[in-house]
Amino acid sequence: MTLRSESRLERILHDGTFAVTAEVVPPRGADPNAVMTQAQQLLGYADAVNVTDNPTSSAHMSSLAGAALVARAGLEPIAQLTVRDRNRLALTADLLGAWALGARAVLCLTGDPVSTGDHPDATEVMDLDVIELITLAARLRDEGTGLAGTPVDPAPRFFVGGADVPLAPGYDPARLERKADAGIDFVQTQIVYDVDAMGEWAERLGARGLLERVFVLAGVAAPRGPKTARFMREHLPGVTVPDAVVRRLEEAGDDAESEGVRLAVEVIEGLRAIPGIAGVHVMGLGHEEIVRRVIDAAGLLPRPA
Repeated sequence: MTLRSESRLERILHDGTFAVTAEVVPPRGADPNAVMTQAQQLLGYADAVNVTDNPTSSAHMSSLAGAALVARAGLEPIAQLTVRDRNRLALTADLLGAWALGARAVLCLTGDPVSTGDHPDATEVMDLDVIELITLAARLRDEGTGLAGTPVDPAPRFFVGGADVPLAPGYDPARLERKADAGIDFVQTQIVYDVDAMGEWAERLGARGLLERVFVLAGVAAPRGPKTARFMREHLPGVTVPDAVVRRLEEAGDDAESEGVRLAVEVIEGLRAIPGIAGVHVMGLGHEEIVRRVIDAAGLLPRPA
């Protein structure tokens, strides 16, 4: 893999450092301090942070505004863009705008179905699919042109990412291969609890040469208790939560939150031992202090200057 963008996260990964990303969720309101506070709590803990784009198909402050605020706070933002909400004109405009506002990495997503959100009657745009959005971001980076062939000067040179759900039933690695062919540089996965299954997934990808083409950041989250673990198992597609994890949290009683942190640390230790896993994407499920505890307890500090 060659260095293709101006992203700090990409430089860290190319240096061979085990990377750490987290996320900032813009509020359901117009207060910039809600974003700044989250970003400031993650300074020194994460190499870059995703800025979510209408997560769970519910209306929030825009990812672009959030990315600008995260950059102002001194963190590298990874701007999320979904094809659910935009046609190709808006996607191109937002890629240019995200770069102008300080984002140097972008995560290309389909987006959750609108039926799951607060506007179930909204129209899903889907003018492009996620592969075509990746192609657009990569074309801007590599050729300096948009989909219409119009020159863009200066063109954004993003570190382009995609998402993957490695432990979903019937998983087909060909989809990730198509994303790699379209131009992604990195992939962030759904939350992992079954490290052995993740190791088998990495072996499958390695056999196809994909681990030499993309950086893999595995998803990690510390459940705050058995209720959280059951919710993830029942409502988050592709998240496998073994019964042993739920029992462990139940048996922890009032210490369940700390037990969840210990569990996440064990998962990270297992992931670091898997060849081809280049880092972790630590999700706090709305609780940045848990993200900090996990990163610290996992021995991932200090982060590169």
